[in-house]
Amino acid sequence: MDDTKEKIPHDVSYDSNGSSGGVDHDFEAGQPKTEGKLARDLKGRHMQMIAIGGSVGAGLFVGSGGAFYKGGPASVLIGFLIVGAMLLFTVQAMGELAVLYPVNGAFFTYTCRFVDESWGFAMGWDYAIGWLTVLPFEIVAASITIEFWRDDIHIGVWVAVFLSLLAAVQIFGVRGYGEVEFFLSLVKILAVCGFIIFGIIVNAGGVPTDNRGYIGGQYWRDPGAFKNGFKGFSSVFVTAAFAFGGTELVGLAAAEAANPRKTLPTATRQVFWRIAFFYIVSLLIVGLILPSDDDGLLGSSGANTKASPFVLAIQKANVSVLPSIFNAVITMAVLSVANSCTFASTRTMQALGTRGMGPKFLVYCDKKGRPLYCIFIQIAFGLLAFIGAAEEGSTVFTWLLSLSGLSYFFVWGSICLSHIRFRHGWKVQGHTLDELPYRAQFGVIGSYIGFTLNCLALIATFYVSLFPIGSPPDAEAFFQSYLAAPVVITLYTIWKIRTRGKGGLFVRAHQMDLLTGMRQFDLDNLEDAAPPRKKSVANVPRSILRAFF
Repeated sequence: MDDTKEKIPHDVSYDSNGSSGGVDHDFEAGQPKTEGKLARDLKGRHMQMIAIGGSVGAGLFVGSGGAFYKGGPASVLIGFLIVGAMLLFTVQAMGELAVLYPVNGAFFTYTCRFVDESWGFAMGWDYAIGWLTVLPFEIVAASITIEFWRDDIHIGVWVAVFLSLLAAVQIFGVRGYGEVEFFLSLVKILAVCGFIIFGIIVNAGGVPTDNRGYIGGQYWRDPGAFKNGFKGFSSVFVTAAFAFGGTELVGLAAAEAANPRKTLPTATRQVFWRIAFFYIVSLLIVGLILPSDDDGLLGSSGANTKASPFVLAIQKANVSVLPSIFNAVITMAVLSVANSCTFASTRTMQALGTRGMGPKFLVYCDKKGRPLYCIFIQIAFGLLAFIGAAEEGSTVFTWLLSLSGLSYFFVWGSICLSHIRFRHGWKVQGHTLDELPYRAQFGVIGSYIGFTLNCLALIATFYVSLFPIGSPPDAEAFFQSYLAAPVVITLYTIWKIRTRGKGGLFVRAHQMDLLTGMRQFDLDNLEDAAPPRKKSVANVPRSILRAFF
């Protein structure tokens, strides 16, 4: 066995030379020790809510309506199940890496170290650009939801209000982000639970104002479970990716978690139950109580809450107050995603600057651990939301959003690939799985499955982008759906040229840096300190609650 491993003490972090001299584990090799240090103020409850809070938003509540209209309820359910399974494998892989290496930049950093530096550069900037462009869209989306109550106030007023609120949250640093996300996520959880109960009652014919009576599976027979064949099914994937996008933020937040060894495994294990309950069950209910050929679904985009399948399903039951309540939930959900935008983009840009892959000024953090220049850039992009008030605003946002939806497949696939390569390097360099403080529940096999599913989703999306539903092939329509791919290839090529192909096509297993940013644990002490709970009927309610909270 390698002698280096035997000399590693427990419960310390390492720099690139393998020395332990108190090096903070959010630093990468060569990073200045006097600046760029993020605060570690995220607690366990924050980390658990971030696992779902960054993802449940307009993509689920509004965007899913377009998927229902194009693909039908069965296509939506299967598509979201596939992407959900893909994300489950992805988050588990990221959890294993983030517990051992809770470094700034998380997944793109892992890609640089275990796959290829140029591909990591492409993933990092693609992810940052995606969140930068999503922010103005989400601000406009939140402003549009207000028109549900007041259409006499110009949208620009609400853009200014919401942008100011998001800027104010940044004053409180990562703790402010965590507290806001905790509250908004709690509201979304309660709203989804309430909708599921309401939907079951509607389907059973228990709402007096609904003249349809018992519905059962009627809408799966007429207009049908599937629409537009394989094209309809393929069109669901981008919608699902946009709806799930943000769940990976729990790994990005690892560098600012007070105790990543304790909080990260809990958050990643809960992802399965959250995906199953908040996405799959709620969409199943929508498909049962709302016909997929409802004309209202035609406008399901952005935050047009009047075309939200959730709001339409409530209106179908002729319940007067609930549509307004759920519109308020959608407003908060959109603001939650906007809040996540500011966190994801700023931390990714700061990490890129740290590795020398971006301007040096991006590295700077103030005494409270806030990456100020990155925050200024994000807020500046938020000003693009005022374009939403223009007549051609929708066209501009269509092109901006084309950078984000598809990019999630590249990012998630890269996380799985990083885990596969890490396990290979870990074995080649003489380490064993027993040394890992946390292991992905599905092992490296799960990462292979997740990587394959991401590739298949990219192929299916390419097909439906090239041959859109109901129209001939069109170059503009193709790039609006698949623009992220040429952007990623361009970024990859730029860094390969800049580094003159240094390192070859991928990092060799024996050359992988397995020490930088590592936090080693005394596994024996950890197991003694936290003995497993005894399984009993009395502990079932507690286990159910812990699965979600």
